[in-house]
Order: sequence, then structure tokens, then C-alpha cells
Amino acid sequence: MERRERERIMGEHQPRDQSERERREAELLAADLADSPVAGKPLPRRLRNFSPSVEGYALSIAGPPAHVQRLRQIEDEIDGHLERLRAARDAVVREEQDPLERERRWGLVVRRWNFHAVNDLIARHNRWYPIEARLAMNPRTGDFVPVGGKPYRLEPLDAGRVLAEVPLHEADRAAA
Repeated sequence: MERRERERIMGEHQPRDQSERERREAELLAADLADSPVAGKPLPRRLRNFSPSVEGYALSIAGPPAHVQRLRQIEDEIDGHLERLRAARDAVVREEQDPLERERRWGLVVRRWNFHAVNDLIARHNRWYPIEARLAMNPRTGDFVPVGGKPYRLEPLDAGRVLAEVPLHEADRAAA
């Protein structure tokens, strides 16, 4: 192939004219830019505040952190307790017709319910979460900073909390 032919095909000797397709694309781009609110303004920089480390890589291989696994276990156990308590509440509603006796028996069931295992997990969470999650400490108060604006401590599961979350009147409405 001759040199002139190669240069003509490759277009290395000088800039060539735009093709029809390239001209249409340039016009569409110009029209899009005319309507764009960010036209002529610098794009915001994406800051990356981290750098990969050997420690981070090693931690990622180990799977979810202990506090995340424990939180999931706490949620699952609380959901299981509430589900079983709803079933017990429905049984009390079916068995007892007198509203005062029904309320007394439901309160008795809830007060006798065993929450020791989940409350032990909650106590371990409250003790170890700040360290495992590497929470920052507020130097003025000497306590760890809130997580998402809320305290990191979880409240134990007890009869008062259950009576608020699984009220007896829900079952009364469902039975009616």
C-alpha cells in the first residue's frame, strides 16, 4: 500500500472533516449542554478518605465483625420471643372470655417469660460494642459518641417492653 493511501485512510496527515453521524452527535451534545445546570461549572471532586491496608484486608477475610453478628443474633432472638409471645397471647384470648381475667393471665405469662439469654447478649453488646466498632469518645463527657444520633446501648427485653410491643387489645381486635 502506498504511503499516501495509508495516510488518507488513517487521517494522520491532517484533521479530517466530521462525518454526518459525528456532526449529529455533536449537535445533540451541544443541545444537552445548553439545558444542563452544570454547564461551564467545574465538577465536584470525589474525595476518597480511605486507603486499602493489610489490616483492613485481613479483617474483611474474617467475615462480619463480632458486633454485627451479635446484633443480628439479638434481633433474631427478640423477633422469636415476640412471635412466641403473640402466639401465647392469642391462646390466652381464645381460652379466657372474661376481659379482667384475660388481662391478668396475659400479664402473668409475660412476667414469667424467660428473657435471660437475649438479655445476656444485650449486656455483652453494651459492654463490647464501643471497642469492637471503634467508637470515638467525647472528651467532654467521657462517654462514647452516639451512633446515628442515638445511644449505642440497647435496652434489655422485659415485661414492660413486651406489654408495650405486644398489647392484649391487638388480639381482641383480631378475634372480633
